[in-house]
Amino acid sequence: MRSVWSGNLAFGLVSIPVKLGSAVSSHKISFRQVHLTDQGRVRYQKTCELDEEVLTAADIGRAYETPDEQLVEITDADLRALPLPTAKTIEVSGFLDAASVDAMQLDTPYFLAPASPAANKPYVLMREALARAGKAAVGKFAMRNSEHLALIRAHDDVLLLQTLRWPDELNSPAEAAPKGSVSISDSELKLADTLISALGEADLTSYHDEYAQAVEALVTAKLEGSELPAAEQAGPGKVVDLMAALRASVEQAKGGRGEGAGSGASGASGASATDEAADGDDRSGHASVTELKSSRRSGAKKTAAGKKATASKSSGTRSGGTGSGGTRSSGTRSAGAKAASAKSAGTKSTASKTAAAKGGTSKAGARKTAATKKTAAAKKTTASRRKAG
Repeated sequence: MRSVWSGNLAFGLVSIPVKLGSAVSSHKISFRQVHLTDQGRVRYQKTCELDEEVLTAADIGRAYETPDEQLVEITDADLRALPLPTAKTIEVSGFLDAASVDAMQLDTPYFLAPASPAANKPYVLMREALARAGKAAVGKFAMRNSEHLALIRAHDDVLLLQTLRWPDELNSPAEAAPKGSVSISDSELKLADTLISALGEADLTSYHDEYAQAVEALVTAKLEGSELPAAEQAGPGKVVDLMAALRASVEQAKGGRGEGAGSGASGASGASATDEAADGDDRSGHASVTELKSSRRSGAKKTAAGKKATASKSSGTRSGGTGSGGTRSSGTRSAGAKAASAKSAGTKSTASKTAAAKGGTSKAGARKTAATKKTAAAKKTTASRRKAG
């Protein structure tokens, strides 16, 4: 890692020797200015405005211009001798939740690395302490003739330092906000929510710089003398109805993800939200393009006609009116009722016979019991008469 600054990271009374290196790189395409006639590079020469002498780096110094246009020369030695503790030390003065920092304040990220093997242990200690607390350290340091506000946090196995813009450097967003009153309907919000859900989560690792690739392809084609890449022709911009654009975007997003308009639960909810939004838009009348209006109305008429036909068919099925669906339903119900009635009658008849049989059996048993009792009584009477005689 190429170091752009070195010094100490002061964590209370713990001082950690560190070096600062860039955490990012750029693949921005750069061009040189050339003379069109002979392709010679265009050079910029620094000249003195008083005698027009061409100057070298050794001839150039720096000076501070006062409000009354006086120049005060400042040397590198003067800057190195400034009584600033932040010149060689990042002094941690407090901690906060990294998520609480306004995104507008975030500037350039750097890796903080231990400057020597002796710095490894206090370095790891601070990294682990920040990770366990879920906090970021705040401090200041001077680099490249400027003092910077910095945020230091644990990032994987390293400490990441991110410079911050000073609070008074942030401009008010009021000038960028839309002017006047803007009304957003619930149906528009529902469609926007559906679109967000349909597009899904973004994978930042899948993005790449297509402009840089296109320039490289152009340079290669020119070097090889082959056909230059054709530019994509964008159609003229159109002012479209917001609701129609949202609906089309939802369908396009679902198509890109291989989903149908009504596939699965998400498709059903998306379709439901789309229909509700369409109904809300027709009520609010926010359409802005005539042909889209007429197209939507035509679609609404077809939908209404379909609903009426469905309702009519359903009614016919329930009432058994004219129409094949109604006749079949009526006949089926009638046949079913007759079969159920016959079955019920058969069941009752069987029950009656069983009851009658049980009744007959009971009566016969009673008769047999009475006869037995009479026979026993007669036997006793005969036995008594014999004893008396």
